[in-house]
Amino acid sequence: MERFGFVGLPNAGKSSLYNALAGGGALAAPYAFATVDPNVGVAKVLDSRLDALAEMSQSKNVVPTAVQFVDIAGLVKGASQGEGLGNRFLAHIREVDAVVFVLRAFEDTDVPGSSDPAEQLEILELELITADLEALEKHIDKRRKAARSNPAQAPEVAAMEAAIDVLGGGTPVWRAGLDEDTMALLKAEQLLTSKPVIALVNLGEDQLDEPDTYLAGVRALLGDTAPVIGLSIQLEAEAAMLDPEDRTEMLEALGLGEGALPTFLHTAYQLLGLRTFFTTGEKESRAWTFREGFTAPQTAGVIHTDFERGFIRAETIGWDVLLEAGSWSKARDEGTLRIEGKDYKVVDGDVMEFRFNV
Repeated sequence: MERFGFVGLPNAGKSSLYNALAGGGALAAPYAFATVDPNVGVAKVLDSRLDALAEMSQSKNVVPTAVQFVDIAGLVKGASQGEGLGNRFLAHIREVDAVVFVLRAFEDTDVPGSSDPAEQLEILELELITADLEALEKHIDKRRKAARSNPAQAPEVAAMEAAIDVLGGGTPVWRAGLDEDTMALLKAEQLLTSKPVIALVNLGEDQLDEPDTYLAGVRALLGDTAPVIGLSIQLEAEAAMLDPEDRTEMLEALGLGEGALPTFLHTAYQLLGLRTFFTTGEKESRAWTFREGFTAPQTAGVIHTDFERGFIRAETIGWDVLLEAGSWSKARDEGTLRIEGKDYKVVDGDVMEFRFNV
């Protein structure tokens, strides 16, 4: 399961975001370092396609996909030099697959520091850049020496040098435009700034009418390198504590529709190249996670390794085509059910049944 880390200055709303996704459990307090050890939770990625398939099949059980998320304690200026237990918290960031920058736009006299989300983003990126730069500069001479006796290591040194150049210029690796081969070589370095990023701007209730006003500065900094989402974490956390009917009523009364959390979760899910295929039947309808580009056997292996090892073929149909047919058997009779082999690249939204023999 992929893991997303919430990173922000103290009291930006990270713990409240955790509570909104997990339904409570994290201490959200108006003082720095209310969180010391990271809270780890799991959020279901709700999908209307799965619900529709389950209704069609009259499934007894419905299982959505999920992502894991980590509420990491607030960073402060100087964290890369150990300020505010910074080194400890930076280590937690190294363990996640992607970073969610939680940036405060709401005004609160009890919370110190700027409420400008773009300024907060610059502080956070600078701390991560400084930590990565120090780590690379510490090891680069040793790697250069090793490459002189073993030329096969020269590409790794070149990748490190490229990263040092961009970091030294104040740009994080993830938005420096380095090529895929360089990024692949840097993976072993576990750089904080090489991870995919989402920027989440935490709005006050009075800012929801004109969210773009508060997101503009962050979007200007990031360009098209990362998605930027605005939501009121406090309202979403309060809604998450209600039963589904009351939650819907509250969100609709505030003009928020289904809320921003589903959008955030789907964005996070897509960010890492994760896609969804489905299985459906009377017993269970289930969403499964696969990586974009997976072949049919690789996707079968998501369910069980035996499915991949003994793969014969996959019966496949788009979720919307299946719903239009009304059932698996009707789709087969109509000829809309396809037989796909080992070279088939699975598409997001495919509904599949696998044939295998081991």
